[in-house]
Amino acid sequence: MKFLIASLILTAELFAARTLLPDEQNNVDIYKKVNPAVVNITTVSLRRDFFFDVVPQQGQGSGALISPEGHILTNHHVIGEAQEVEVTLWDKSVYPAKVVGLDPDSDIAVIKIQPLKGKFTAVEYGVGSELLVGQKVLAIGNPFGLGGSLSVGVISQLGRDIRAQTKRLIKDVIQTDAAINPGNSGGPLLDSAGKLIGVNAQIFSNSGGSEGIGFAISVETVKKIVPQLIQFGQVLRPELGLNGVGLSDSLLQALGIDAANGVMVMELDPRGIAAKAGLRQADKELRLGFRRIPIGGDIITQVDSTPVATMTDVLDAISDKKFGDTVTFHIIRGKGKKTIPVKLTQPTRAKGKSL
Repeated sequence: MKFLIASLILTAELFAARTLLPDEQNNVDIYKKVNPAVVNITTVSLRRDFFFDVVPQQGQGSGALISPEGHILTNHHVIGEAQEVEVTLWDKSVYPAKVVGLDPDSDIAVIKIQPLKGKFTAVEYGVGSELLVGQKVLAIGNPFGLGGSLSVGVISQLGRDIRAQTKRLIKDVIQTDAAINPGNSGGPLLDSAGKLIGVNAQIFSNSGGSEGIGFAISVETVKKIVPQLIQFGQVLRPELGLNGVGLSDSLLQALGIDAANGVMVMELDPRGIAAKAGLRQADKELRLGFRRIPIGGDIITQVDSTPVATMTDVLDAISDKKFGDTVTFHIIRGKGKKTIPVKLTQPTRAKGKSL
């Protein structure tokens, strides 16, 4: 009898040890489902050393298969100017990859591998507008070269803004406390259904490792960018044909201009939409010590309802606009103030490409 009771207790303990909590089971299920769609990316770039010798440099990152035909979503900064790109799948098979399209302003890139047989497992897109602060998220990637690594956390906040390496603003970013480290870049951030809701892109860290503040580019941004990268190899955005420089408060006062901020139009492309709309460029120079400052052009103080103090501010103000939209530039010309409507038209050089 004692032997029977002991056997029952041991059996119960073994059964309990094998039984997972519902949340644990969800983690296991998502990993099994999505890990075959997550890839490790290795890049080789050529750089010159101190002696101007060409030296290959290797980089690593992560990515997610987004089509059965082999399209892979990752970060632009993972690919950069790499001369060679190689992809390793979950089963350790290795494929050479070609770059399909790059968009440094959104830090998104698409590369492609060719299936040897059959089709690849692809991750599904989620819906960014349905996300909530506090909901569980999962990240799968290649931190420090350790492929197939899973980390779990929550959405810490929504609607964050971060800067790409080009200094352009990336909006509607997801903040998460899921552990993200170097090598996770380009990997998917997933919801509890295993759908892609973001692309892990940056961390805020004093140590260089995860400190619980990671940022992922929203799937809604991905949905806008990826089709253009596949079709055109780039993202077609309104181009103003305008170069400008921000003027400091003290300089504005020295010039006798009644404004707290502004961007002097330095140069206009005569074929550009800003020139065609009637903006005027600088035609004189002011010397202050060793500095030469362009003056005499229009000073843009506001785009629609957004005040601008730098050229980056001007570009950020039109980043969400579509071709055909009209924006209003508030300017100072001489001693007077004007508004100039500028219609955003599509570049004529845009052409589709086949893959």
